[in-house]
Amino acid sequence: MAVYAIGDLQGCFEELQRLLDRLHFDPAADRLWFAGDLVNRGPDSLATLRFVHSLGERAAVVLGNHDLHLLTLYAQGRGAEANATLRPIFAAEDVTVLLEWLRHQPLLHHDARLGFTMTHAGLPPAWDLAQAQACAREVEQALQGEGFAALSRRLYGNEPDRWRPDLTGLARLRYTVNALTRMRFCTADGRLDFTAKGAPGSQPPGLLPWFEVPARTPTGRLLFGHWSALGPVAAPGIYPLDTGCLWGGALSALRLDPAAGEPYYTRLPCEGYA
Repeated sequence: MAVYAIGDLQGCFEELQRLLDRLHFDPAADRLWFAGDLVNRGPDSLATLRFVHSLGERAAVVLGNHDLHLLTLYAQGRGAEANATLRPIFAAEDVTVLLEWLRHQPLLHHDARLGFTMTHAGLPPAWDLAQAQACAREVEQALQGEGFAALSRRLYGNEPDRWRPDLTGLARLRYTVNALTRMRFCTADGRLDFTAKGAPGSQPPGLLPWFEVPARTPTGRLLFGHWSALGPVAAPGIYPLDTGCLWGGALSALRLDPAAGEPYYTRLPCEGYA
């Protein structure tokens, strides 16, 4: 059985199918992990959602910021306001099935046997794995609960931008969502920054990639997407997956299972849509 972790799709369904052909993906035996942002901006978010949903237990999915945006529109009954790439989802006869399934996907996936943890954006420097799992579960319970529509109206915002163990309520949930789905750069003391989005080296003084913060808590091997401009990373145990398919880069899959030896990437060059 092969296990592949795949970067941000953002509706690039055709490219996903070509990548799976290149991998000789066997749906009866192999497993796929998706690092979030299944939808938005690309040409076929509906087909992408339908395909990943059809995989059932053969797929592990974590929510990204674009997935949460889609769920917010759904929770608030604002499908008519969706942009052109999301509108077909709300017009589909299976919209409720697809979005209820998406609403019940986690923010963090951890496989102790393989020794990998996956989130959309990474893990904030102050958290160990147990803290990350606990905070992710809190948000997942809120997203899946009856109060999600009300919560979705207040979940977004840049504050708080620094972790404190005494955070409670909405502030705690918002920090977790920001850390797990929006984070790229941090200050040396772990404060999240939401302005810099380019490659390392392009950021203002005082900011570091989150995985280079000196006092970062060790968390094992981490998989993440979200950062298409990141480029190659030499940090031990850090495996970026978003290589900018949407922007004319590549769609990447990282093979994780021990049968393949050390993890290795397969990349499909993409023409892009943006």
